Amino acid sequence: QVQLVESGGGLVQAGGSLRLSCTASGSIGSINAMAWYRQAPGKQRELVAHITSLGSTDYADSAKGRFTITREYAKNTVYLQMNSLQPEDTAVYYCYVNSTPRIGARRNYWGQGTQVTVSS
Repeated sequence: QVQLVESGGGLVQAGGSLRLSCTASGSIGSINAMAWYRQAPGKQRELVAHITSLGSTDYADSAKGRFTITREYAKNTVYLQMNSLQPEDTAVYYCYVNSTPRIGARRNYWGQGTQVTVSS
C-alpha cells in the first residue's frame, strides 16, 4: 500500500508563512512528479505547484513569487513553503504523487489534505 502523510497546515495571519510537507511511503515505486493542489470551499481543486523528477517546477499564477515547492528525493518528501499568505489562500491543501510501480502503469496518489486558514 501507498500512503501520503501531510503536515504543516494551520492558522496564520495575513502576511505570515507556513511550510507544508508530504512524505510518500509504501510500495510507491519510482516517483515521477509531485505536486500540491488546493480546494477552497465551493471551488474546484486547483494546482498550486508542481515539481518533476528532474526538479523542474511550475506554479499557479497566484503562487508565483510567494510559494516555493521543493523535493527531498531520498525521503520521498515534497515541501511547499508559503510566504506572504493572504486570506484567499485559505483552503485544504492536498499532496499529489505520480509514480511508476515495478509492474504496471503509472499511478496517481493523493494525500488526505491539510487545512490552511489565513486570517485577515
